[in-house]
Amino acid sequence: MNESPGFVIGRVSEIRRYPVKSMLGEELDSAEVTERGLLGDRAYALVDSETGKIASAKNPRRWPNLFDFRAGFVEPFAEAVPLPSARITFPDGESVTTDQPDVEARLSEAVGRPVRLARSGIDGATAEGYWPNHDWLANPDEVFQFPLPAGTFFDEAMIHLLTTATLHRLQALAPESRFDVRRFRPNFVIDPTDPTDPTDATDAFVENDWIGRTITIGETHLRINGPCPRCVMTTLSQGDLPKDPRVLRTIVQGNAGNAGVYASVVRGGVVRRGDAVIFA
Repeated sequence: MNESPGFVIGRVSEIRRYPVKSMLGEELDSAEVTERGLLGDRAYALVDSETGKIASAKNPRRWPNLFDFRAGFVEPFAEAVPLPSARITFPDGESVTTDQPDVEARLSEAVGRPVRLARSGIDGATAEGYWPNHDWLANPDEVFQFPLPAGTFFDEAMIHLLTTATLHRLQALAPESRFDVRRFRPNFVIDPTDPTDPTDATDAFVENDWIGRTITIGETHLRINGPCPRCVMTTLSQGDLPKDPRVLRTIVQGNAGNAGVYASVVRGGVVRRGDAVIFA
């Protein structure tokens, strides 16, 4: 791949935002990117009233049905105005908005545990994850705790990018599984400009080569900080996607457990579907 500044390395094919942490989210045609990621991304989270930890689908033993919920904002908005309420749709098709007085009671009943709805990041917040009991994992059958970045509901970084080349390579490694983008929860899905051969191990996982570089997308500048380690969330059922442990196994064995990259925001702005991705 040409690594010179100004070289176009891909185009944005999808933009995704997740208003409530660990729930399904929404697809967008454009998004405002701030120093804290996509405006409205992970704006809300459930807090376990008993433990004080942030609810996360990384621990499906405690939170088995978070992927049965979907959240989206009720109206468009810009950075200059307060965030509007989000609508949370329950597994049975009923819904509630985040500003309704009974929202916490209804969410508690639906997830099977008493929860609070947090509307801004909490300093010192932690969440739990779980490594399933598979011998190809380093720490099988282990619950672990991890901190969230101060004042946010992100697991590690503000922006997550994933290329279609990586999805195609994983699919080639395990054709019996479905490496649907929904399993990976990226903010930006990138179609690389250079054609790739998914059967060629030397011509895949192209975003690994972006680590340490700065890229521009639309009006934004993003610093690619490191790989995105994957967890049990990629294996969980959602919508028409079945539970499939082979998804995580393929990532572990094919790319050291990583798929996609994390980025921080150097300069914010608007990103639109179809925007070029360029080495800065």
